Amino acid sequence: MLFDIDIRKQLPAFKLDIRLHSDAKKLVLIGASGSGKSLTLRLIAGLLKPDSGHIRINGQTWFDHPNHLPAAQRKAGLMFQDYALFPHLTVAQNIAFGLHHSWLNPPKRPSENVRYWLNLMQLTPFADCYPHQISGGQKQRTALARTLATQPQLLLLDEPFSALDTELRRHTRQELLQLQQANGIPMILITHDPADTEIADEVWRMENGRLSPSKA
Repeated sequence: MLFDIDIRKQLPAFKLDIRLHSDAKKLVLIGASGSGKSLTLRLIAGLLKPDSGHIRINGQTWFDHPNHLPAAQRKAGLMFQDYALFPHLTVAQNIAFGLHHSWLNPPKRPSENVRYWLNLMQLTPFADCYPHQISGGQKQRTALARTLATQPQLLLLDEPFSALDTELRRHTRQELLQLQQANGIPMILITHDPADTEIADEVWRMENGRLSPSKA
């Protein structure tokens, strides 16, 4: 099974109890703010440790209490809702960061791979800009390009289109769908926007820390 997830996490004022079993390559988890969507992604990515249960992705065990595979070994590309861009790096350097295997900052001159993502995400005119010099939508596209450029084995996307206007949201959604289909990368996308479910093989609804298959 591609996704075999059965985990629990108790927080001071919230309990997460997730059971997700699916062979769908494109999952969309939809729910209101505070329902536990972002927490679920962080647990899957390995940034947080569940209290109990297991996480198995495509037959590989990432968590089986008490064993916890470190986040760096999971090869999961997580795009944060707040972008998590490096303020001292340009747009091109931020995209290149995941491809750069040195303690030095990536070079300002973009590689061919980075130029590809700049063009795809309509960021070429802003390649030399710093995060404080670009809009929220441009920051979000930079973060998405950085995540995809590393060619992860699993994409975890936290509200990836929320800062984009309607037309650019539609364009980016379709580009993401084409990239996923071309590379076959499994994907879990969380959202509160019903329009984002258009790219899903399966839709799961999250309420109060619990998931259930959507009937819509």
